[in-house]
Amino acid sequence: MNLSIIVPLLNEQDSLEELFTRIDTVCRSNKLSYEVWFIDDGSTDLSWSIIENMKIQNPQIHGIKFSKNYGKSQALHAAFEKVNGDVVITMDADLQDFPEEIPELYEMLKAGNYDIVSGWKKKRFDNVMTKNIPSKLFNSAARKVSGVSLHDFNCGLKAYRKQVVKSIDVYGDMHRYIPVLAANAGFRNITEKPVQHQARPYGTSKFGTERFVRGFLDLVTLWFVSRFGGRPMHFFGAAGTLMFIIGFLSAIWLGVSKLIDVYIFKIYGNLIANNPWFFIALTMMILGSLLFVAGFLGELIIRTNREHKNYHIEEMI
Repeated sequence: MNLSIIVPLLNEQDSLEELFTRIDTVCRSNKLSYEVWFIDDGSTDLSWSIIENMKIQNPQIHGIKFSKNYGKSQALHAAFEKVNGDVVITMDADLQDFPEEIPELYEMLKAGNYDIVSGWKKKRFDNVMTKNIPSKLFNSAARKVSGVSLHDFNCGLKAYRKQVVKSIDVYGDMHRYIPVLAANAGFRNITEKPVQHQARPYGTSKFGTERFVRGFLDLVTLWFVSRFGGRPMHFFGAAGTLMFIIGFLSAIWLGVSKLIDVYIFKIYGNLIANNPWFFIALTMMILGSLLFVAGFLGELIIRTNREHKNYHIEEMI
């Protein structure tokens, strides 16, 4: 099979039939064998009924229905486990992405032997203040922190080699950082392609401005996990050891100072506990010990535990 097309959705009943018709037309005209996976992320409208009806006439349609809204990352994770195509395309269900871009993404990935071809919404039709400007700031920060040179991390239209999606775990809100997750897993042949974008013809956006706050927090998490996720002792152990040594040396200095006062200068009555350095040294030693223990616990956790699925599939067709 040439293509697996993944469409996560939430309350998109008005756009599903048009979206599939355009996908079907463009794939047939380019002689591409394909399957479409619709992932219903807890819709409360008629989205799932429409998917079931389309499935009757179109066997290449598959669907996964979540019992509630878990998020786009979980939807993609569920689909990545099921797909069979050599190339995997992800796109949003709101018709802001153009299915007509699929053949070029497919050919570009195949011809260049890329791991990922990411869409770049060079000209956006979104609100300038609430989406465009925050998006530019977010993408600039993501490029600098991750080292992956993409202009638009958050574009839903992307093409992947099958091996990529089978090798990464998408969790939390990390869907926007899939290229970074892939690069950390060794798939570094990543490029981008300018794609068309249009205003949403139906419904309303499911993402508000708070997604950028979550995005920056996720970026910090990803930076830490990519560098120390497999070796937490290198971070916590180093920080704990440094703090403990500073505290221990401070305690020795306090003890030596007390002995000098008593045996050399014959000064009595100055309690070590009256010196603020006593509490600084004690705190540093305690924190250092706790950080060191945290490093040990982290090492034990990553060796004994695998992250479980944090979503529940109610129905699959």
